[in-house]
Amino acid sequence: MTSASAGGLAQQVDGREMAPGFAGIGILAFTTTRSMGTFGLQGGEPVGEVFARWGALRESLGGARLASARQVHGATIIRHVPGWSGWLRADDADGHLAPLRGTAMAVTVADCVPVFVGHRNGAAALLHSGWRGTAARIIAEAVTMLAKENAPASELIVHCGPAICGRCYEVSPDVYATLTGKSVDRPTTVDLRALIADHARSLGVREITVSERCTRCDNDRFYSHRAGDAGRQLGVMLAEPR
Repeated sequence: MTSASAGGLAQQVDGREMAPGFAGIGILAFTTTRSMGTFGLQGGEPVGEVFARWGALRESLGGARLASARQVHGATIIRHVPGWSGWLRADDADGHLAPLRGTAMAVTVADCVPVFVGHRNGAAALLHSGWRGTAARIIAEAVTMLAKENAPASELIVHCGPAICGRCYEVSPDVYATLTGKSVDRPTTVDLRALIADHARSLGVREITVSERCTRCDNDRFYSHRAGDAGRQLGVMLAEPR
């Protein structure tokens, strides 16, 4: 591919929507669905049950070290190198980058965009991109960081996973102007995934796909903040050891 395209209805496997294009380069990339239950730590479910889901997820990944963070709608990306084990919950970050295979990464989402970025050498990044992260060009930060890991933009695969669609996501005039540079006088809808794809393309990324799933339209399958859900699904990525 030389430009962004719809990714089609991605393959569903055991409660996961698989991100297309990554299996061929040895990277597992998926978004959990409502059937797997919430992974959000701020919801109303008993914490023990939520932690058990995280534990089961890590077990399903072969016990790989798992990186997550307290998300703050920014553009900070944490670079993770081997030398630790278990489940890491870092402070104040909305992206993770693993230059080497073997580190799983997770972001929580419920309308914001899980952005998967990978290279055949095993370097990978996983981003949580809401309107603030999109405006701050967190995708550009990831592409710049990956270039330093011998993963140039022209060789990356990018996938924007299930998120609220451009028909459902209405923002205030000031947010719309921040995202698009255009002025409107009333709340207007905006497509975050299209913007992220445009940003990635402008950086030289050639292979970009976008999930056709909307968390609000497909609320039976995914949690949606705009639909009133307290639950959260995960974007998960692991460049599997070879």
